[in-house]
Amino acid sequence: MNYIILDLEWDSAYSTKHKRFINQILQIGAVKLDEAFNITDTFEETVKSAISKKVTGRFAALTGITTQKMLTGVPFDTAVDRYNAWAGNNTVTMTWSDSDLYSIKENEECLLSGGRKFAIEKYLDLQKFVQGELRRGGYEDKNQVSLSLAAELLGVKTDSFELHTAKDDSLLSVALLKKCYNAERFSALIRNTADPEFYKRLRFKPYNISDINDERINKDDLRFLCDKCGEKAKRITKWHYRNRWFTAKFECKECHRRFSGRVTFKKTYDDLIVRKRITELKPKTEKKQNEMQSVSEKV
Repeated sequence: MNYIILDLEWDSAYSTKHKRFINQILQIGAVKLDEAFNITDTFEETVKSAISKKVTGRFAALTGITTQKMLTGVPFDTAVDRYNAWAGNNTVTMTWSDSDLYSIKENEECLLSGGRKFAIEKYLDLQKFVQGELRRGGYEDKNQVSLSLAAELLGVKTDSFELHTAKDDSLLSVALLKKCYNAERFSALIRNTADPEFYKRLRFKPYNISDINDERINKDDLRFLCDKCGEKAKRITKWHYRNRWFTAKFECKECHRRFSGRVTFKKTYDDLIVRKRITELKPKTEKKQNEMQSVSEKV
């Protein structure tokens, strides 16, 4: 079994054929490792754009790939053919977050000819693995950690790496992998891209349910207990949806405490994630509610 750490640099360009912007891959860089994670070979190829005559200033400043360098690159088909021949078989491919896979699928569908595809058999999200190990060490930030920040947190010096170039980002990823490797947890994250669900799951975009009558919502999740006495509370207003949260006001049947109950439903590929909160009613809000209820009773 060999391991490959793959890194891509891409630039956004408008495709008149597809009538939209595409994150076109302009550099492919990779490092091949043996089973002990020793580097056995490296790969780097600059790609000549098929849809743009120049790169954006931001891309050039970030990667060092100027328009002139891009124009001396090889066609994308050629670059992918060379990469696949280099990658070989029986490998686990890693990238720093699965965002590279989104660009790979987009470029395969829009820019590759003859049904070509990147040679990726088994896959592991290296960012997910490293961040998991960092959390075990006390790192609490839930946002995705960048390659450079992960290096800083793990005490890996980056002076010798030219960051934001495909091959050097791959080399730095190797150093981070070695720094926090755990065989059991690493193996548990390896996925088979031949699984029909793999790319379906990858492309699924989680979303929040905004219809309170959606059949996927369990009515029990719309009920609240008083956070003071633990008794059932009665909803006294209609549900309102704002900023991904359903909100309504409740009154405890036992202690008559009033509070705001909030609940959100996030649909992922596999689950429906439910989060609930209870917040204090602001005095003005509660007073206004009492006035509205009084008017309603008179009517």
